[in-house]
Amino acid sequence: MVKKRLIFTLLYHNGNFMLSRNFRLQRVGDTNWLNKNYNFSSIATSIDELIILDVSRGEIDTAAFCKHIEEVTRGCFMPLALGGGITHAEQVIKLMSSGADKIVLNSILVRNPGVVRELISRYGSQCIIASVDYRLEKEEFVVYIDRGREKLNMSLTEYVKYLVELEVGEIYLNSIDQDGTGQGYCLDVINQLSQITHIPVIMAGGAGNYHHLLEGIQHPGVDAVATANLFNFIGNGLPSSRQYLLDAGVDLAQW
Repeated sequence: MVKKRLIFTLLYHNGNFMLSRNFRLQRVGDTNWLNKNYNFSSIATSIDELIILDVSRGEIDTAAFCKHIEEVTRGCFMPLALGGGITHAEQVIKLMSSGADKIVLNSILVRNPGVVRELISRYGSQCIIASVDYRLEKEEFVVYIDRGREKLNMSLTEYVKYLVELEVGEIYLNSIDQDGTGQGYCLDVINQLSQITHIPVIMAGGAGNYHHLLEGIQHPGVDAVATANLFNFIGNGLPSSRQYLLDAGVDLAQW
């Protein structure tokens, strides 16, 4: 049986790392602040993967993003997934050269699926994570792209079926409504999706404490839980979270 995973997500914006609440961004600190408060090389056994997303407005500076990634992840040997604002294959090549094990895609999934298929052919489905941002509107889950600014003309279930046909490797399922609220995951959505896909699902958006992580990861339709909460999981927050999940009987890897 494949083990469950605990994932931490960082949001990068023009040289700084951010908090997000309902996709509205607030600056927290630069690379020095992040290294001082987290030091990922020392807590590599506390999380199973690290995701870093470039949420910069305007044109993405992939070279600058890669430079900051290398500073943050120096001496860090956990799997690394990178993404944000990817529009062409050349960006992915740079990210893979900067240590990415996986690539996170969003708008390009619908705007240029041909490039996505090219990336899957080159790197394999297991390297491609589809980032799906959704919210509840009129009792239906709907999908947004372009950092939550453009609504797709299809339901969430229709979109997930499309991603299955596209043959992505994982789905990063992020609730715009719950994002940054610390009120827990929107688990109702999983009940709709578990019947239509075998693709691993990473639950994101809303985790504010250990109990939320446990509630999410114990759901049979959830393969991994992610949090981007820079304050609730600061210091020993991530090691303590992992131990809490292990003590509750969650099947996580142990080192």
